[in-house]
Amino acid sequence: MISVNDFRTGLTIIVDGQLYRVLDFQHVKPGKGAAFVRSKLRNLRNGSVNEKTFRAGEKVEKAQIDNRKMQYLYAQGDDHVFMDLESYEQTELSSAAIEYELKFLTENMEVHIQSYQSEMLGVELPNTVELEVTETEPGIKGDTASGGTKPATLETGLIVQVPFFVNQGDKLIINTEEASYVSRA
Repeated sequence: MISVNDFRTGLTIIVDGQLYRVLDFQHVKPGKGAAFVRSKLRNLRNGSVNEKTFRAGEKVEKAQIDNRKMQYLYAQGDDHVFMDLESYEQTELSSAAIEYELKFLTENMEVHIQSYQSEMLGVELPNTVELEVTETEPGIKGDTASGGTKPATLETGLIVQVPFFVNQGDKLIINTEEASYVSRA
């Protein structure tokens, strides 16, 4: 058990039988009345974000989440196959469980799979990934002076805004949190 006074961003807790990750929290001491902790929690099973208020000093159960390094192998229908790099054991996750992460996954990419008591929760992506541009309008000489952007479709189907000088076939570094262009690789 852990006190809500010890909350920190990224902590995984169990509240009412559900797994949550603390996204944000704020200790509040009003002038009148008891102190409390206002928190923003992400449900790890369905992805929803909830705001919950706890009394100061209230206890919640801390969840032990396991992170295993795995390699993304391939898609098989609506499931995606990952292989444990130590035991070579293969695990499947449904498209619904990793819908956002699929925009960044390429074959043979190494990721961390999060699990709780042998229940697979999802994929933890690196901060940036390298993806190839499969389709974009050609840049026209002189267009870079304005510093504008154009849409580009990447090998995973993700569409991001890129500078005019980016061409089809270029490898780009993409931020996975914001799904945005960082630089050319």
